Amino acid sequence: MARDSALRFGAQTDEVMSLLRVVNLVRTGEADTRPEIGRLTGLGRGVVAQRVDAAIEMGFLEDGEYGPSSGGRAPRTLRFRSDRGVIVVCALGALHIRVGLASLDGTVLSEAHCAWDIGRGPAETIDTALGMIDGLLAESDDRPVWAVAVGVPGPVDFETGSPVAPPIMPGWNGFDVRRRFEQRFDAPVWVDNDVNLLALTERSHRRDDNVDLIYCKVGSGIGAGLVSHGRIHRGANGAAGDIGHVRVRDSNAACRCGKVGCLEAEASGWAIVRDAERALEEGAGGILAGVAARGEPITPEAVSIAAMDGDALAISLVQRSARMIGESIAALVNMFNPAVIVVGGAVSSAGEIFLAEVRQRVYELSLPLATRDLSIVRSIGDEREPLRGGAELAIEELFEVTFPRWFADGRPTIDGIKAAAAA
Repeated sequence: MARDSALRFGAQTDEVMSLLRVVNLVRTGEADTRPEIGRLTGLGRGVVAQRVDAAIEMGFLEDGEYGPSSGGRAPRTLRFRSDRGVIVVCALGALHIRVGLASLDGTVLSEAHCAWDIGRGPAETIDTALGMIDGLLAESDDRPVWAVAVGVPGPVDFETGSPVAPPIMPGWNGFDVRRRFEQRFDAPVWVDNDVNLLALTERSHRRDDNVDLIYCKVGSGIGAGLVSHGRIHRGANGAAGDIGHVRVRDSNAACRCGKVGCLEAEASGWAIVRDAERALEEGAGGILAGVAARGEPITPEAVSIAAMDGDALAISLVQRSARMIGESIAALVNMFNPAVIVVGGAVSSAGEIFLAEVRQRVYELSLPLATRDLSIVRSIGDEREPLRGGAELAIEELFEVTFPRWFADGRPTIDGIKAAAAA
């Protein structure tokens, strides 16, 4: 039996790899019948039947309904068992925690959210997140946790799962985020920059598996996720895409990272709020003045809404931010040559008021060849995006990177994943 071989072999034999490919063809929807598997793999009918039987026995696949007939007996369809386990996703932001559970096909099953200051430190933050996750698990069925994905608002050493000198996360530098979640769930854990999770979500919205894409998030902070030929580009130290701390010409604004003149200090959500409050103190009127008069806080979302409603102050702040961000994106376009730029985050919710300025600066400052086929769009803005991106990350690591190391056990194990990383 192929299962016996899988248990015997820890290596990537032809038998093992063909079995894994059969599972992944069904999982991704590329094939859903045995004849389709045969056509795509070139395997003989008997071998396909053996591999499918083994995958069913191991619990990865199951038989579905009968498909349409092409002249002979109707083929039985196959389904991936996405209900065998759940993926835990924890998306930590500068000012919030969002957690969720997803099935093995990436469908978000449940979620929870709370306001939170990431500056409260790793111990308290992770304890709070784990409590929220435990609440979701208590309300769900008894499916085991197969994987955990964690997003944090700063650079991450992807191999160790630890933040690296994160500018807005005091106390997090070098903290072993992965270990805390492994201890709780006894499942493999992946930790990444939060904007990379958003970039993975955008990748999943597109049919091109080899897309070159930049996701630029403009919220409390500013960051970019880079997808190169369908894969996240993280850089040597996890700092790829950290455009929020590039220097803005002639700027002396103090940044939260401790430096002066960063893009984030001039164009991020908190910088816009700072400038709005300063203008209101100096006597500016309009919609934002009304917001302040009612005792409501000035937030990036409030500024964006006021801009869409025609407030002159809000429009000027949003457009100034967009112009500076567009200049930084233009530099990325010249170096990276993406096909798509997706802009998301609270500030970008001002819509075309923001996006039009970004487009103008990118097209003005980038090379004509790099912008010839470039598309610049807004993200969907769904609050579940980071959860979907976390599920995408876990699924990619489980079934495309580490699958050969753990599939014989029937479910992922920490030891199997670590063996894959060391191989």
